[in-house]
Amino acid sequence: MSLSPPRPKGPPLNALRAFEAAARNGSFATAAEELSVTPGAIAQHVKSLEAWAGSPLFERRSQGVRLSPLGSDVLEDFSEAFDRLGEALQKLRTRSAPTKLHIAALASVAQLWLTPRLPALRARFPGIAFSITALERRPNPKREPFDLSLFFEEERDATAAGMIVLDQDRLIPVCAPALAAGLKTPADLSGSTFLHDATWSSDWETWLAVAMPGHRIKTVGPAYSLYSLAVSEAIAGAGILIGHESLIQDALDKGSLVPPFPSKVGTGRVLALAAAQSGVASPLIPPLIKALKGLVPFRKLQRD
Repeated sequence: MSLSPPRPKGPPLNALRAFEAAARNGSFATAAEELSVTPGAIAQHVKSLEAWAGSPLFERRSQGVRLSPLGSDVLEDFSEAFDRLGEALQKLRTRSAPTKLHIAALASVAQLWLTPRLPALRARFPGIAFSITALERRPNPKREPFDLSLFFEEERDATAAGMIVLDQDRLIPVCAPALAAGLKTPADLSGSTFLHDATWSSDWETWLAVAMPGHRIKTVGPAYSLYSLAVSEAIAGAGILIGHESLIQDALDKGSLVPPFPSKVGTGRVLALAAAQSGVASPLIPPLIKALKGLVPFRKLQRD
């Protein structure tokens, strides 16, 4: 009678993912955000992996966690393995659905920059289905299922990463035409209702520091969690918005928003395009990138 004893099992894949993300980010909280779980779940997964290995992978401290010598020794191997797995999944997705293109973008970019250009892209690429996902941060091109991503980045970081710069990020106050009629110089802003974006909360201070050095104006007004809401409110005449030029260009072209002053202030950021890894990327990516670059007015790529 033959015996078939149970084979020993390795640790769950989710535990390995949790360890790699926590080790790479140096934080259980950041890993939890990346993997869309709770920090407690990350801690539990790591604990189960440590129990399986019979050795600690992190040193727990009052200020947080730190990799143990064993954790440091194996991190690179796990990171390479998950990169390769992500590339394999990207290749599978691309080959199985060659007429679908997945684009990730910052919510404001998706709503105000990409959406007005989609009709031109659909006309240029008939038969291609464009799927747009709004995210708060750029996805990992080696692991997440996106062909392209559009986000604002520090220019030096975008250049170092080999991203394609589509636009410089410049700030300029804008408002409805009726409000602009009463604004002749930046000093006339005093007493106005200032519209703010909750994420880019320092925009007004950045612009005023350059446009009105040595002067202080109270930028009192509502803040919006979505930049598109702030733009809509500005169009409705609710106040003066500090506009990101690339995001309000459509409203400027239509005349629903106007700049009362010519001063534009750069933020040091750029609207940057990143593509999936070339080895598994869709063959549609190069012509799509060329088309997107062609939809950016040339004058907007000039530095101030």
